[in-house]
Amino acid sequence: MNETSANSQSSRMRSERDRFVAMSFCWADVLIELDENEKVVFAVGPTGPLVGKSSDKLIGATLDSFIDPADLSLIRGLLAIPRKSGRIEDATVRLIGGADGPKPLFFAGYKLEDLGSHYFMAFRDSPSAGKDRRKDSARDSETGLQDPANFAESLKEAVASGEIGEDNQLTLISLPGYENLRERMDADSEQKLLDTLGTYLKANSAGGDMAARIGDGRYGLVHDKSVDVEAVEEQITQFSKEADPTGEGVDVQAASLDVGQEEVSQDDIASGLAYSLRMFQNAEEGQLDLNNLEQTFSTLVSETADRVKDFRRLVGSGDFDVAFHPILNTTTGEIHHYEALVRFKRDGKGVSPYETITFAEEAGLIPEFDLAMATKVVGLLANIPDRFQAAVNISGFSVSNEAYIAGLKALLSKNLWAAERVLFEITESARMADLEGANEFIQVLRKDGYEVCLDDFGAGAASFQYLATLDVDVVKFDGSVIKDAQRVAKGKAFLKALTRFCRELGVETIGEMVDSPEGLEFVRECGVQYVQGFLFGEPNTDILSFSKMDRKVEKLFNKKPTRRAFG
Repeated sequence: MNETSANSQSSRMRSERDRFVAMSFCWADVLIELDENEKVVFAVGPTGPLVGKSSDKLIGATLDSFIDPADLSLIRGLLAIPRKSGRIEDATVRLIGGADGPKPLFFAGYKLEDLGSHYFMAFRDSPSAGKDRRKDSARDSETGLQDPANFAESLKEAVASGEIGEDNQLTLISLPGYENLRERMDADSEQKLLDTLGTYLKANSAGGDMAARIGDGRYGLVHDKSVDVEAVEEQITQFSKEADPTGEGVDVQAASLDVGQEEVSQDDIASGLAYSLRMFQNAEEGQLDLNNLEQTFSTLVSETADRVKDFRRLVGSGDFDVAFHPILNTTTGEIHHYEALVRFKRDGKGVSPYETITFAEEAGLIPEFDLAMATKVVGLLANIPDRFQAAVNISGFSVSNEAYIAGLKALLSKNLWAAERVLFEITESARMADLEGANEFIQVLRKDGYEVCLDDFGAGAASFQYLATLDVDVVKFDGSVIKDAQRVAKGKAFLKALTRFCRELGVETIGEMVDSPEGLEFVRECGVQYVQGFLFGEPNTDILSFSKMDRKVEKLFNKKPTRRAFG
């Protein structure tokens, strides 16, 4: 390089540095410039309390002289990210600190390949305004990454809108053996590992926020194709070794799926990606084959696209039936209401719709179906006697879906009479990412006169959290809870305690899967107020048919059944 060229580059470097300082002045507490050898060539700000050296004493220093040793792998991983823009925003790293020891700081910066690969780094004590992502209820609290439900929805929206496309990939990352690693780590080491993974994956992701924790040891990452996935695997393996007191760590597996494909619509690709993501989330450890998923994704998208079209045609044409199943008072035998259940005409008689509904949930189509089902039930109720009431199911996926909420609001506003005859039952409550938002939706329904039931209660560890956050009128004990309570020695005491807890909250209770007189007597003794099960007949598309079971019910309850309201 001749002297003129050297002076020109030096001048451009100083100009760029000045621009960086000017742009960062209001954001950062400390600014540092590294050369291609990771040596400091410029530093400004109160570095003394953060690294124990004044800014002028940092000149010539290397990374390991001011970055906390525990974060050296992380910072080098961040510096190595081959992103087109070269930018990193709101990562978290620790400097070695002054007298008070290591201090975590938020880090941002960018790399300039045309200026000798210098890296400009900025550090501050707090994140950018509005970006403290750990406080977001739709995020994983331990990593700051998106949670699975929010990530799937974000992915679908970004693909459908064209925000991400043919230049992007979805990479699914698995850490087999993570459970064994967890047993070897203490709580602080695991949290440090999760912090590091969250920081590193966000920095690699498209837009700095398209990454998610899908489960323990499972992650999803949307990135542009310039990201070296093998390098990401190696870096995560290194993080795990550093967190492991034995130094063993875990191997990392990854599969990358192209977001853009020829002759496949963006909408179909979005559904295929969402479906793949949920397959990854729900697969058992021994069933997880990322290599197979990567090889068959094109076929998966094509097959998913066909199923999506078929399902949407079915929903749009209303080509399904509604079967009704009665819910009775455990003491009087009076029918309170009927649960409305779907029956697809293409399925044989008695075939469960579970597989089709599961596909709709995993492909992100369930809000469309929930709205179609609500529309059909309201239409059916409008043409039968007023004494019949029905509960319409709402998936936990739908309670935060804007299109579903708007469509339901429009439907109910046209049928104000429905408040007297329609109830809503929240199913798949574990799918609700934002409980506070879900409660707002529930309270709108209740304010308009609709009773709301929370399904699957007692089946998961989070049931009490749901009941603490969601104000509902009724809970339905999951059938597994009823069956288990009858089978184990302390089951009756457990179920009695649950019903007493609900009663003190002013919440009514329903027990499902009661299929024998003994089961009916059991839930009565436990204080369950309403009951549902095959003992009172199978679901039937003819709601009037249940008048024929009066004699059977009269024998069970020793009186003629009539109907009354909750409470």
